[in-house]
Amino acid sequence: MKLLDINLILSLILPICFVSFFLIILNRFIPTQNNSFTSILQGATRFNTYIFLALCSSLYGSFGLEIASIILSFTIIFLNILNITFYLIYQDLSKIDFNYFFKSIFKNPLIIASLLGIFINIFEISIPIFLNKSIQILSNAALPFGILSIGFSLVLNDFKSNFKEIFNASFSKFIIFPILTLFFCQILNIDEKIVPILILFSIMPTATSAFILARQLGGDFKLMGAIITIQTLVSMPIFIIFLQIYF
Repeated sequence: MKLLDINLILSLILPICFVSFFLIILNRFIPTQNNSFTSILQGATRFNTYIFLALCSSLYGSFGLEIASIILSFTIIFLNILNITFYLIYQDLSKIDFNYFFKSIFKNPLIIASLLGIFINIFEISIPIFLNKSIQILSNAALPFGILSIGFSLVLNDFKSNFKEIFNASFSKFIIFPILTLFFCQILNIDEKIVPILILFSIMPTATSAFILARQLGGDFKLMGAIITIQTLVSMPIFIIFLQIYF
């Protein structure tokens, strides 16, 4: 599988863009506070890497992890830049200037790691055995610790007062996103073996790291915590439905 598979990349980038556009339009008719809106956008577009990798590995084996690595390489970069851009647009510009914007992008460890992985893959750079073993040990530990962090991030409060915001983010994430993903998979003639993995990606609950970004850039981090909690819980029956359809 080629790393630079344009159709595969577009099959996820385009749904993300359309979901963002949908929420922008919705916000015109059902407005929310700017700091809340940025949290809604994160909730609707970002994904939990740890759950995605765990499911790809258990359901699709090495093939699933190969496709997941391609997906993550580009979507992590795109989503971080997209969400930081929305914070720049919707927050007080005196707090977040363009210098801070570019620093936030190029100091983001997820973006750095993704760019480094793409660079190594494209130029087929061989990694020394000792370094490869060290990275493998760290990666084996990262997944269980990441899953543990999901449990620690669950916050059960303020649901009633934030119901509209949580609903908008979750409806966009679990209904609109997968429908658009399936649509673009058909339009772009994506391999039938890959389509379920892309659908699985589209129904991932939002990233736990979204809470950190919301707090750093002045978003509504309490709302973000509530969205993470609800989506993580709601995703469980949605995964069961996914398994019934594709297995």
